[in-house]
Amino acid sequence: MAWHLAPALDNAGYPVKEVWSRNKKHAAALTERLYQAEVMDSLDFSRSNSSIFIIAVSDDAIETIAQEIALPDNVILAHTSGAQPIGLLGYAATPEIGVFYPLQTFSKAKKVSFADIPVFVEYETDYVKRTLIKMAHAISDKVAEISSEDRMALHVAAVFASNFTNHMLTLSKEVMDENGLNFDWLKPLIAETLNKSLTIGPENAQTGPAKRSDMEVLDKHFEFLSDDDKAELYKMISQHIINRYSK
Repeated sequence: MAWHLAPALDNAGYPVKEVWSRNKKHAAALTERLYQAEVMDSLDFSRSNSSIFIIAVSDDAIETIAQEIALPDNVILAHTSGAQPIGLLGYAATPEIGVFYPLQTFSKAKKVSFADIPVFVEYETDYVKRTLIKMAHAISDKVAEISSEDRMALHVAAVFASNFTNHMLTLSKEVMDENGLNFDWLKPLIAETLNKSLTIGPENAQTGPAKRSDMEVLDKHFEFLSDDDKAELYKMISQHIINRYSK
């Protein structure tokens, strides 16, 4: 997140001035992507001239950092998590807390365009609302306000849509690789599946033997996978599809 968000803000008129990381090498690598940032040795930002501080770390580290960070007066502290509530910042040394959540999957090696990424904002004061919404609009054309509860639902849905989908593609590639087949053969199918789901809705785009309750084909597939840990997953998902579409 920080690897992509910091340069996006830097280029949008929100210069990033300081970067801290438990791993100093990571902080140094990020500052090289920024115009004027310096690496901080500690979480003591009490003398900083910045007005917004963003915690872009793993979910389990947010609360600890919020409790340990030393901040100037009257600044905003926000985290970028999709799953953690705004209340996790409740013990921070500022009452001006919020959430700045770009909904996208991020990898260092893959560039992203923030203009197309929805940014969700949560806040507890009008000052935080105005500031974070303005900052979100500086990098994205899609900005919305959201509560912690709705953000959790959004994050769960995102895991199904992105993380689980990618894992299924990983398993698909393994089946192809294990049988000496070219994964590229599946790419047109993958692209059409995703395009069709987005065009007509995933509930209308479902096809396949489980949708048809074609038990003969399902049994053959399960037998083919019987010596693989994918077999039980195949059976469970197929049964879930059968239960849904046979009603």
